[in-house]
Amino acid sequence: MKVIIPVAGMGTRLKPHTHTTPKVLLHVAGKPILGHILDELNSANLKEIILIIGTMGEQIVEYVQKNYSFELNYVKQIEPLGQAHAIYLAQKFVLKDEPVLIIFGDTIFKTNLKEVVNRKTTALGVKTVEEAKRFGVVELQGNQIKNVVEKSPNPPSNLAMVGLYFIRNSMLLFNCLRRLIDSNRKLKGEFWLTDALQMMIENGEKMETFFVDGWYDCGKFETLLATNRQLLQGRATTHCPLGSIVIPPVYISDSAKIEGSVIGPYVSIADYSVIKHSIIRDSIINKNSIVETVVLHNSIVGDNAVVKGSYRKLNVGDSSEVDLI
Repeated sequence: MKVIIPVAGMGTRLKPHTHTTPKVLLHVAGKPILGHILDELNSANLKEIILIIGTMGEQIVEYVQKNYSFELNYVKQIEPLGQAHAIYLAQKFVLKDEPVLIIFGDTIFKTNLKEVVNRKTTALGVKTVEEAKRFGVVELQGNQIKNVVEKSPNPPSNLAMVGLYFIRNSMLLFNCLRRLIDSNRKLKGEFWLTDALQMMIENGEKMETFFVDGWYDCGKFETLLATNRQLLQGRATTHCPLGSIVIPPVYISDSAKIEGSVIGPYVSIADYSVIKHSIIRDSIINKNSIVETVVLHNSIVGDNAVVKGSYRKLNVGDSSEVDLI
């Protein structure tokens, strides 16, 4: 069975960080977003993955090859034509009638994937939400999915699709994707997977749901910080630098250098970062960054950034230098 992971998104809502780093390689709770997803696949012994990459996709491939031992295939989506188009590009790597698991690359989840991929029918991961009009949702008839609807102003249910799809009949999926693309059926300039899923239902495919309680959004600045908080909950602190105070929960890379600082709660500090004489809470500090003589709260500091000065709330992109005098 193949796992298809579309990771070609531009990450517009996470600029300036995504100017130089693909969205799925942004850090949260100690590792890149994609790393959390791949760890779940490892735990379920799912070893064959197909990445749909876009701009800066080489960084993603390099990360996977360096840190994991998956059987990896990848293809580049040249034009940003949407999630359905991205998934369609994976067809050449999927055997006839082979089931596929589709995971959107900007969503961290916690669920039992072994149970999911052993299901006898196609099944979509869902979670009950309050503002259903912000999401694609499913409409049930008994325990079967009757309809799937994308971001409706009047959604038929509050069961949001979380970006996790087990497709038993992959041949029908790819046929429906081809029909969608051939008919140029777009919404806001993109082809949507929801439309292809609805075609599958109309062609007799039985679909069920499975609930995903652990679903963490990483799509924008505020939700990335919220996900960092949630994933750090209950984590024991293994690295407590001398001369500094650490208030759990935090993640501090073993290669990070901390001097005369107060770190936490809810702080993630990536590899080779240097923190001096600072107070940092509820923030993400990405790799190779320098933070000195500042108080940071609700902040994200990108790779290779330098921040010096006094109290601010910051969203500092990669390779930036900010001197707060």
